[in-house]
Amino acid sequence: MANIDNNKLLSQLEFLAIIDKMKNVNRQTLILDKSRQENDAEHSWHIAVMAMVLEEYAIGKPDVNKAVRLALVHDLVEVYAGDTFAYDEKGNVGKEEREREAARKLFAVLPESQGKEFMDLWEEFERAETPEGLYAVAVDRIQPFLANSLTDWHTWRTGKVKREQVERRLALVKKATPEIWEYLVKMLDKAEEGGMFKHREE
Repeated sequence: MANIDNNKLLSQLEFLAIIDKMKNVNRQTLILDKSRQENDAEHSWHIAVMAMVLEEYAIGKPDVNKAVRLALVHDLVEVYAGDTFAYDEKGNVGKEEREREAARKLFAVLPESQGKEFMDLWEEFERAETPEGLYAVAVDRIQPFLANSLTDWHTWRTGKVKREQVERRLALVKKATPEIWEYLVKMLDKAEEGGMFKHREE
């Protein structure tokens, strides 16, 4: 048995302990029984599974294993930066800088090469330029849409979200998974017919 580098292992265990805080970072989205908000850990798990399940709809033939890694890493920074509601314009001011600083702080806990690997994954997700990055971001957009549609559009109603805002948020879904986009548009149509969007932007 090879000798273990205790310093390396300790830093990895420290990192794993820190990211346990994701379980306490609540999102706006409700879980489907409407009993509480979901947390970041649940969200990340869900989109990782979604990336596996919805693979056939992705254009560009992304490496799904890589997309899963991106999905699992992308919100780790919120243990320091917190979650920002996607449709909170004021809250999103400075979000990129806050999250980048959180990423530097968090991934610096890991051994240098591993920390760089995690930082690279996080940045690939943020850029959404590779097939894997684009697909991972798309499922990250689809997951709260699905949950919201199955909880009477709770988050959108509470946040007074407009359809135009939702469509802008889903733009990368259209690019990455056009068939799913078409289905989501039909759901938006039904939501609007049901009075979900009472006011449209000028």
